Amino acid sequence: MIRNERAVIADSLWSATANRDVSFPALVGAHNADVAVIGAGFTGLSAALHLAETGASVVLIDAQHPGWGASGRNGGQINVGLKDGPQDILAKFGGDWGEKMIRMAGQAADLVFDLIARHGIECAATRPGWLRAAHTPKTLRQLHGLADQWDAHGGGMTKLDHNAMHRLSGTDAYLGGVIDHRGGVLHPLNYALGLAAACSRAGVAIFGDSPATGIAPIAGGYEVTTPSGHVQAAKVILATNAYSGDLTPALAQSVLPVRSVQVATAPLSDNLRRSILPEGNALSDARRLLLYFRLDADGRFLMGGRGTYNDRSTARQIAWLRKISVDLFPQLDGVDWQHGWGGFVALTRDHYPHLHEVKPGILAGLGYNGRGVAIATAMGRELAHWAAGADPAHLNYPTSPITPLPFSFARETLVEAEILRLRLLDKLGL
Repeated sequence: MIRNERAVIADSLWSATANRDVSFPALVGAHNADVAVIGAGFTGLSAALHLAETGASVVLIDAQHPGWGASGRNGGQINVGLKDGPQDILAKFGGDWGEKMIRMAGQAADLVFDLIARHGIECAATRPGWLRAAHTPKTLRQLHGLADQWDAHGGGMTKLDHNAMHRLSGTDAYLGGVIDHRGGVLHPLNYALGLAAACSRAGVAIFGDSPATGIAPIAGGYEVTTPSGHVQAAKVILATNAYSGDLTPALAQSVLPVRSVQVATAPLSDNLRRSILPEGNALSDARRLLLYFRLDADGRFLMGGRGTYNDRSTARQIAWLRKISVDLFPQLDGVDWQHGWGGFVALTRDHYPHLHEVKPGILAGLGYNGRGVAIATAMGRELAHWAAGADPAHLNYPTSPITPLPFSFARETLVEAEILRLRLLDKLGL
């Protein structure tokens, strides 16, 4: 179970199967560092690790513990790219920034697998490829067009027709799609804990149960306070994503936290395993309220989708995910569903991740829109480059002003209404 979490989303498969229960002490007293990192998810852990490898002193704090938020709860799909294909990225951001963003996003999965190999992280990581499945002719054309775009930027995708998708997925529900050979899967909480262990070996001081309660300017940098201590550092990295809270209200209001929920079966029999995603791929479909599913290393079937803020409707969504799983794979009828859990992902208005210079010497990276395993890891490296002295203009991702979302005070109501609208459009196939 996820500690300090609401019961409806606390029964996590990843918590139940974590390699070890690591305890990180609370920060007590005065500490000094070159860089203070707030938030120990993939972004903060990657930033801290890359900084420590340059010789910088780093203090990393988290309100709970490494991997507690979305980093330790997601579907474990190592997905590649950004929301748009290369052509649209170039059109929106121009040639210089666009090319750097395309390269960073296209190579983000490589970074994940490199870190796993270099630091000996045991997280059941494999690279069978990421299936993107189309359920309408329109989305099939879009996915095949995306593959064409990537062909001009190093490739990585292969188009799939109905028969190929059926063979790889095990379900007849999709018209076709693409396989992105750069993608893969892992145990997300074990990946986070492995990054934390690598950070500790590199000299990073990690503290759990240490929420940042304030950031105040001091001579030569900032002081970050916690309930029982403080850290003085020249620079601060904010890596709090959907859990940004009241520390920097404008930053928290710039993203829309939305629950993502998942369910998992008990380990399936060999016959069932061979009938579902037989080559071990992860799959995400092209619905507006997408479904994503895979088998874990022990043969459990996992299905995920969007949830809501309301506990009662989230419980209904968890039940619906079990039902839609059987609709897609009738052979799952009667299996033992053992886990149901969730957490918040941060959506942005433009569906791109954001880098924000909150103040001189404070940089934030957030808003991964459900693609956080690879992209958050890569964004952490960019934050580390900045903290080590790189000019923001020389990073691989542009900074932008913080823009609070309109009506953020009513976001729960708006999210509930938007989910209903998107679900209707998906049902109508529009």
